Amino acid sequence: MQERAAHIAAGTAAELVWLLEHTPIYTAGTSARDDELLAHDRFPVHRTGRGGRLTYHGPGQRIAYVMLDVKRHGGDVRAFIAALEGWIIGTLADLGVTGETRSDRVGVWVRRPDKGPGIEDKIAAIGLRLTKWVSLHGVSLNVHPDLSHYSGIVPCGIAGHGVTSLADLGARYSMEVVDNALRRHFEHRFGPTRDASAPANSPSAAADGGSSSSKRESPAP
Repeated sequence: MQERAAHIAAGTAAELVWLLEHTPIYTAGTSARDDELLAHDRFPVHRTGRGGRLTYHGPGQRIAYVMLDVKRHGGDVRAFIAALEGWIIGTLADLGVTGETRSDRVGVWVRRPDKGPGIEDKIAAIGLRLTKWVSLHGVSLNVHPDLSHYSGIVPCGIAGHGVTSLADLGARYSMEVVDNALRRHFEHRFGPTRDASAPANSPSAAADGGSSSSKRESPAP
C-alpha cells in the first residue's frame, strides 16, 4: 500500500482501491490507548500509521483500502472524508439500511430504536493517513462479521455506543452484492473504475479505475 501510494504521488501509477477481508486482528491507530485493549491475548494487535484508535478487522467485514490522490479529488481533507462517508451511506441505502454521520464521531452510524431511545451502532469505520496528499488505509464495512470480537476493545475509543452489521440488521447479502453496490457508489463520487489484479499472495479483490481511482467487482483506480 505504501509503495503504491508513493508511485501515485510521483505520477507513475494510477489510483487504487483494494477490497479484502482480514483474519481476526485488532489494529491500533496513532491515537490508540492501551487501556482500550480489554482482551490482551484474544487476537494479534497491529500498530498502524492511520489516524484513529483501536478497531477490529475480520472475516465478514469488507475492508476498502483507498489509495487516492486527495488533491485530484478537491484537495480538502475534511471534504474527502465526508465523500468516503457518503460513499458508504449510498451503498447502505441500496441495501435497505439508513446510515448517518455524526459531527462528533467519524464513521457511519445506524439508529437502533429496537434497542432503546437514542441508541446508535457503528456499521462502518474510517481511518486514514495521507502521504504527499495520497490516502492510505480507508474504510471497513461490517457485512456479516462475528460482532462478539469487538468485545475485546473499546471500538474507536467510543464506549457509549455499540457496533452492528448488515446481517445484524436483517440485511443479509453476499459479499459480491455488497461489492457491486460499493463500486456503483464509488464511481458516482470518484469517477469510473476498471478491474485490477489482486495483490500478490492475497485472497482479496482489487481494481484499477479510470484516470486514477480504484476498484474490483467493487472500487478501483
